[in-house]
Amino acid sequence: MRNRLRLMAVLAHPDDESLAMGGTLARYADEGWETFLVTATRGENGRHGLAKRWSPGALARVREAELRAACDVLGISEVSFLDYEDGALDRAWAAEAIDRIATHFERVRPDVVVTFGPEGAYGHPDHIAISQFTSAAVVQAARQHQVAKLYYIAWSRAKWDAYETALKKLVSRVDGVERQATPWPDWAVTTVLDTTRYWQVAWRAVQCHASQMSVYESLRSLPAQQHLALWGRQEFYRAISLVNGGRTVENDLFEGLRENIDEATTHTGATPPTARCA
Repeated sequence: MRNRLRLMAVLAHPDDESLAMGGTLARYADEGWETFLVTATRGENGRHGLAKRWSPGALARVREAELRAACDVLGISEVSFLDYEDGALDRAWAAEAIDRIATHFERVRPDVVVTFGPEGAYGHPDHIAISQFTSAAVVQAARQHQVAKLYYIAWSRAKWDAYETALKKLVSRVDGVERQATPWPDWAVTTVLDTTRYWQVAWRAVQCHASQMSVYESLRSLPAQQHLALWGRQEFYRAISLVNGGRTVENDLFEGLRENIDEATTHTGATPPTARCA
């Protein structure tokens, strides 16, 4: 039996890990658990604020380096890529994508997996695709490894209000239709994590994505209280659990799993991570 639990996030782009769940990843790494990240693309077709025009290949290298720096800040044990094209994940061959993700589950054997919800936060096709592929991969991998718990990121109205205070209206335009941020109702949130001690770590990780900071520039001017609202509390929906259920709101992604682990091998996280981007 392993003496350390494993958490794996499966997300679409560089910066998703920091913006969406940086406080969560930093907290569990600091507590001594193993954290892993699988990212579907290198974000090579996204907006950026770099001074010169970059080819998709060059921008991919920049954004990969930024992601690795952010993961160092967050204490993530391992970063892997699925090598799909940014902005085209929903057009990937589903069977192949599911198999690639399932292979990571079988290799790493995570206890808990986290991905985007089925709404893709604000309807982003890549976010929706990675949610669908990851959910299917949990089922496929069960022949070799059973993931004990699958969670979806579930931003509440309060969280979206905090984001839109900084970034204005969050939308994704797909096939001529504007998709807007869709908050989860409070009653549907199954899990609320207190990451107050880690909001500054999450913010340092966000700033590692320097090529994106022109897009997020307004985040710099937010007061500490709004940064705390963004990264000091993180919400999730428990989509699958083999170990617990019910309507009581959890405060731990590993609820129902810690009982089988020797916690003497972990520490209490007295000092949050202090790594910074170069």
